[in-house]
Amino acid sequence: MKARVLVIDDEPEIRRNLTFGLTQEDYEVTACPDGISAIHELDRARAAGGGYDVLVTDIFMPDIDGLKILKVLKSQYPDLPAVVITGFGDDVLRFTALSEHNTAYLDKPFEIPDLVAAIESLAGGASTAQPPAVGGQPGGMRESVTAYLTVRITDPDRSMDVFNALRALEGVASCEAVHGDVDLILVAQAASMEAIQRLFDRVKAVPGVEVASMSPVERPRLDRDISTFVEVYREAVKAPATEAARKQPGTTSYIIVDIDKDAIQQIFTTVFFIEDLVFCDVIDGGSRLVGMITGQGAVGRAPRIIEKISQIEGVLRVRVARVIRLLDE
Repeated sequence: MKARVLVIDDEPEIRRNLTFGLTQEDYEVTACPDGISAIHELDRARAAGGGYDVLVTDIFMPDIDGLKILKVLKSQYPDLPAVVITGFGDDVLRFTALSEHNTAYLDKPFEIPDLVAAIESLAGGASTAQPPAVGGQPGGMRESVTAYLTVRITDPDRSMDVFNALRALEGVASCEAVHGDVDLILVAQAASMEAIQRLFDRVKAVPGVEVASMSPVERPRLDRDISTFVEVYREAVKAPATEAARKQPGTTSYIIVDIDKDAIQQIFTTVFFIEDLVFCDVIDGGSRLVGMITGQGAVGRAPRIIEKISQIEGVLRVRVARVIRLLDE
């Protein structure tokens, strides 16, 4: 046997062809139809004392696209040989894939000898059987408590005074005026839930304020291996993108998604990995997700994102609250 290969592709015929073709070339192959099943398989193999020597992944899949899987695996196993395959490639996708160390790229359709040549062009020796270099445990989740507070302003003449008073409160990480069912959305951060409650009481005491809701951010109920994957991606990709995006000029919109909480793993992972969402949080007992589209063109992207999220099984309703820029920051 030359090597163990993990193939990820959502098309059954391609999985069959790659499995048969690589097996004929003396590779041992396991094929997965999507990102979540691939994460489970990687964890199962590692727990059994095995692993994979090569990753072959499609890009566009129904849950987690192949470039995101590649990004996480490369952060954990930098030398793992990987081949990115796609039928909808362009120069940007090719460049993105090839920017990862020890990675090759093939446009579909291709022949098995092309794939074998791509695999053999890469340096070997790395395997997912080894402990991850980084990001091996989901311990990087928030040390502090975060909560969303939504506020209605009862005295419109005092809108700016209320806005300035709330954003100046200690523990308020952000305070933004929005178009929607409420007037302001606050993100609060503190060392404990008790401190969040004290901040909540201070917000309620501001004249001209009616607090509509207070929703602490919760850890999503995910399988352990999926949780690890999400946290590695959050730390490596989402967190820097969120910080940079908040500083961009342009339009920002919150996305509020009501969901069937029994389907939270599938819904959360699908929404979390949507490219244009810079973050995704779980609130209200797992029955709601909050995300944000920010930067140039957010309004134009919002309808497309809403349509995509609305089509996910278990999503009940999607709402948008567009941020109103009251200050130049």
